[in-house]
Amino acid sequence: MIKYVSGDILMSQADAIAHGVAPGDHFNSGLALALRENWPAMVKDFRHHCQQSHPEAGEIFAWKGADNRLVVSLLTQEAAYGQGGKPGKATPEYVGAALKALAKFVRAEGVKSLALPRLATGVGALDWDEVKPLVEKHLGALDIPVYVYAVYHKGTAALEAA
Repeated sequence: MIKYVSGDILMSQADAIAHGVAPGDHFNSGLALALRENWPAMVKDFRHHCQQSHPEAGEIFAWKGADNRLVVSLLTQEAAYGQGGKPGKATPEYVGAALKALAKFVRAEGVKSLALPRLATGVGALDWDEVKPLVEKHLGALDIPVYVYAVYHKGTAALEAA
């Protein structure tokens, strides 16, 4: 069940927060920067994973912090390798593949609720009208609450009740 909400995704009570980045991303802007500020160990682990595995766009990286917060990085953009760390472009194909991988992860790990922003519409530069159907296609069949933070309001908790 997908529910569109307004608020600050960092205040979400969902089991997992998903967000879009590029392989090798430096988490320098937008939600990625806020995540880096809240969980610097996640970024350190993500960078190590990228250096060791060289993941491709369309994959995911799941991380759980000492506070049990689960953050899933969806690799929705071209890799930042060799571009001075600057993320490449997002494509609907990358977003779709990452969402498919996320749905598989959610089922396998028993995630009970999920929060995500309007993926790939910031730095990724995609139009939400292009991305929204992909979110609905890949996450709409999940038997858990999926909260899409359609409007950002810093410091405001969204009404996530089903």
